[in-house]
Amino acid sequence: MFIKKKSPAAQPASESQRPRIHELWTDRLGSWSIRALQVLLLLTLVSVIVFALTQIKLVVIPVLIALIFAAAASPLVVWMRRKGVGRALSTWITLLGGILVFGGLITAIVFAVRDQWGELSDSAVEGFEQLKGFALDGPFPIDQDALDEAWNAIIDFATSATFGLGAIQGVSAAAEVVTGIILGVVILFFFLKDGDRIWEFFLRPLRGERLDRGHRIGHTAVRTLGGYVRGTATVAAVDAFGIGIGLLILQVPLALPLAVIVFLGAFIPLVGATVAGILAAVVALVTNGWVVALIVLGIVVLVNQLEGNFLQPVVMAQSLSIHPLVILVALTAGTILGGIVGAVLAVPIAAVGWAILKTWNESGAKPDLEPGTVKEGARQK
Repeated sequence: MFIKKKSPAAQPASESQRPRIHELWTDRLGSWSIRALQVLLLLTLVSVIVFALTQIKLVVIPVLIALIFAAAASPLVVWMRRKGVGRALSTWITLLGGILVFGGLITAIVFAVRDQWGELSDSAVEGFEQLKGFALDGPFPIDQDALDEAWNAIIDFATSATFGLGAIQGVSAAAEVVTGIILGVVILFFFLKDGDRIWEFFLRPLRGERLDRGHRIGHTAVRTLGGYVRGTATVAAVDAFGIGIGLLILQVPLALPLAVIVFLGAFIPLVGATVAGILAAVVALVTNGWVVALIVLGIVVLVNQLEGNFLQPVVMAQSLSIHPLVILVALTAGTILGGIVGAVLAVPIAAVGWAILKTWNESGAKPDLEPGTVKEGARQK
């Protein structure tokens, strides 16, 4: 007597058709699931890194600002080294010269407009109240409570920690502000003096294509950041000059502080200069009436169009070649995470990230080393 062995075909259909673990993860749905899991892990890692950085803003913000200024000033340092000026001397000349120039400009602006800020604030508030009254009495029915709620929401956001000084939360105390400034200046000095050596230090473990990629990333980041700062400063100066001249011709009071606000606002792309121009139109509405206010608004639109269509593509073609929607998203994220400072830093960081992605897989020789780099210094020895 023997027991007949069941053939595989005689096994229950449920067992023979049950998918295996390997098959579950290798079919189309399984591949999508693995990719989704990878995306979730990547987003989690990015979120953890961003959260960690926001907890040490006292260090992160000075480092980022110093990096941007170092990239902007690097051509001057390189030029002096090519002329035979030593590494330390060229760094000191650039750093002290920059402090004197920018410090002098800021001091001159503060002394020129410090007595007019109160009047400017009062005029702005009065102008917005007039616009509010026009909106309520205009041809389109607007609910008073809804308008007040929207206005209060804007005021609360503008005065909240998310938008204002909370951008450097933990740095609000005067001592910590001074510490951040001193730290930023010290970091800027070393970036100007030994930026190439610092990057070479981080590239030491890399070999072959990875080393070439590291050199490309460093070269691209410095070129993009420097071009962005220099181009933005040029665009801001043109905006401030054009709108300021228009305000002076129209005899709008507070033309100088308004031009300063336009210059500073231009460092926030898309919205900064426009908002500053609207503020100028509001002040003109209070002091000069509707006709002059509309002319000022036209000047703001004209200057922004000329700057956006002619000047910006020339001075920032390689530094800000990203879509306006990406800029807007970066501005929003930067404002949420870092307030005003985050709004200013978000776009150059996004521009550098996009430039790095474009050059990530480029092949070819790495960029020539600038005078004063580690390898060139070794050859000179």
